Amino acid sequence: MITHEVLNQAPDRVDVNEFESNAALVDAVKIWGTDAASALLTEAGALVGSADFQRDAELAGTHEPVLHTHDRHGNRIDEVEYHPAYHRVIGDAIARGAHTSAWAEPKPGASVDRAAMFSLFAQVEPGHACPISMTHAGAAILKAADLPGRDEWWARAMSRDYVPSLHSPSASRPASGDLAGRLGDEGAEWRPTALFGMAMTEKQGGSDVRANTTRATPNADGSFSITGHKWFCSAPMSDAFFVLAKTGADSPEPKLSCFFVPRTLPDGTRNTFLIQRLKDKLGNRSNASSEVEFDGTIGWLVGEEGRGVRAILPMVSRTRLDCVIGTAAGMRQSVAEAAWHVRHRSAFGRTLIDQPAMTAVIADLQLEAEAATFTAMRLARAHDEDAEGDAGELAFRRLATAVAKYLVCKRGPAHAYEALECLGGNGYTEAFPLARRYREQPVMAIWEGSGNVIALDVLRALAREPESFHAFFTEVGIARGDFQLFDEELDAVQDLARRLRGMLQEGSGAAELRAREFTERLGVLLEASLMLRYAPIPVAGAFVAARIGHPSALFGSLPTGIDLAAMVARA
Repeated sequence: MITHEVLNQAPDRVDVNEFESNAALVDAVKIWGTDAASALLTEAGALVGSADFQRDAELAGTHEPVLHTHDRHGNRIDEVEYHPAYHRVIGDAIARGAHTSAWAEPKPGASVDRAAMFSLFAQVEPGHACPISMTHAGAAILKAADLPGRDEWWARAMSRDYVPSLHSPSASRPASGDLAGRLGDEGAEWRPTALFGMAMTEKQGGSDVRANTTRATPNADGSFSITGHKWFCSAPMSDAFFVLAKTGADSPEPKLSCFFVPRTLPDGTRNTFLIQRLKDKLGNRSNASSEVEFDGTIGWLVGEEGRGVRAILPMVSRTRLDCVIGTAAGMRQSVAEAAWHVRHRSAFGRTLIDQPAMTAVIADLQLEAEAATFTAMRLARAHDEDAEGDAGELAFRRLATAVAKYLVCKRGPAHAYEALECLGGNGYTEAFPLARRYREQPVMAIWEGSGNVIALDVLRALAREPESFHAFFTEVGIARGDFQLFDEELDAVQDLARRLRGMLQEGSGAAELRAREFTERLGVLLEASLMLRYAPIPVAGAFVAARIGHPSALFGSLPTGIDLAAMVARA
């Protein structure tokens, strides 16, 4: 019967090279990446776009991790069981250096290569990106840390040999099976990859980590015993964690300090790491988020005692960067899936993409995704090792990372919703990937500093680090003269910065009332400047006209005169 014929449904969007089809990412890698990147990313793009990988992403996202606090004999084990598809996904990402390739082979553009690789995997399966990101970020602390066994931990962090279980430092190579075959040369020195996590927030404080109550007391061997409860600890099966706790419990002013806490101790025994429960969270289901309790848990001091926030800041900066990259990756998935659907679906006698209202929506979604991609990759370039000696670049990234984290990540959920709506009822079901993406996008805006935290951080920089604003406006101002709307907005935001700085010097609380507006306008300026300098002229002009000349809270409301066809073609 004709009732049972399936008509006018878009085919599955599989076996598409996710790198080659992403025009903005290809352009950004050519600008800021290394010469060798394109070939590696093309291979990865084919992998993550394959039907098999997409199926693994779906399985990982629909089979939730399971917590096992005890084994069958009653022994405390605190292990989280993941679906095998999750291990395949994260194993493929690690094998291609999505975690630490920029640290393992530092050179100009290496962070961009790594960011692009991370983006490809996060686009299709975002849950595993959490431990991947934290490992990349944690290496920034580990690199300079004075820890027992630091060199071995560093070697394991650089390893691309993922094993789906906790291992002691003296772990032996798998003897047989698929994993041994994937690892390659049996004669090579083998180390299982070490993944890192962090545990900062507590139930009584949240972002106010100075309200933490977790305590650390020194031991005779130089280690510390840590006792306390952490409200959020993502990826609890990571190999080690950077933890904030207070030393000097008997002091009237305990010192907030940073500690390196391994799951497995040097002698091979398990450290005390009591997983209380897994969070029933809004976003991805593939990665576990948990509450953990420390009860005499062994850790080693990182950095100076009492300077815990300073010690962990390099990790925070890079996880904020990955929030931007991850959101841009999600935007790419959203607009690509939406564009695919409307090219294959017809209504009222025409393909959806050929109907002007839908054309405008897809073009606008693509504008947002491109701006986010260029911004993410430019920030990645500012995090390259060679940027560490460039005072201007360091100052730029200090402010630009926060600004981009605010704007890009806040735009993510609305972008995902609009793309989901393009699929109609299909988009609202869990059978299609955009429902998962819509649930995932908010976490990037919340994690590592929600909106108010970031906006107030920008104000603090305005008051205390004027060099960061000088570097930011120097960078953004390179695009001056290309577009009158941009020039006028640049002048207006610089004037607003001067007025807000005056308010802060006077001690007026009025500046905080405008912190979010100020941070948003800084973000739009940064995106516009990058688009004017690096995107195709029709795309750049459309962005400035739409985001500065004709801003709208909703997608698809574009000013006249924009080359919609050019935008849709890039989607």
